[in-house]
Amino acid sequence: MLLARQIWKRVDAMTEDILDEAKGKMKATLAVFRDELSRMRSGRASTALVDRLTVEYYGQDSELRQLASISTPEAMQILIRPYDKTAIRNIEKAIQMSDIGVNPNIDGENIRLNMPALTRERRLELVKFLNRRMEDTRVAIRNIRRSANSDLQDFEKEKLISEDEKKRGEAEVQKLTDNFIAQIGALGADKEKDIMEV
Repeated sequence: MLLARQIWKRVDAMTEDILDEAKGKMKATLAVFRDELSRMRSGRASTALVDRLTVEYYGQDSELRQLASISTPEAMQILIRPYDKTAIRNIEKAIQMSDIGVNPNIDGENIRLNMPALTRERRLELVKFLNRRMEDTRVAIRNIRRSANSDLQDFEKEKLISEDEKKRGEAEVQKLTDNFIAQIGALGADKEKDIMEV
């Protein structure tokens, strides 16, 4: 009886490891998607548009958020206050070379980015891009599911787990997948609403 319990615990641990690994990968995929959404332009100015912008500073690439304080004093304006005044020109160059489509205005020791209003066409392009990113993220989640199910099948073939245990594991992986796909849909719907808001 004791041996059976030990074997059962080992089997549970193996399937739990697969589930934990799949959940970790799905969380990481969702985190990347959230980060992309935060940097996607909507109807208002957001510090996320520039905070991770790479700026050359004394020969090294640094994120803008490490070199300056970034705020949104107005709904359509981003204010950048460099900690070191000598970095202003490098920050300006990095902004001009980025794909945010805004020209920086330098007023003494600060840089202001006045965000133009989004046109209807641009909003629709952003929604199309958002939908592509949502689908790419869903595909990544499904690929993680497929990999976890493949591991479960391999364990069953090697007689490390039973067919019932494999089926239970696959059901749990499917629950995880459904949960993360629903989160992607909810995040995407919120961002689309934000983009289309005039």
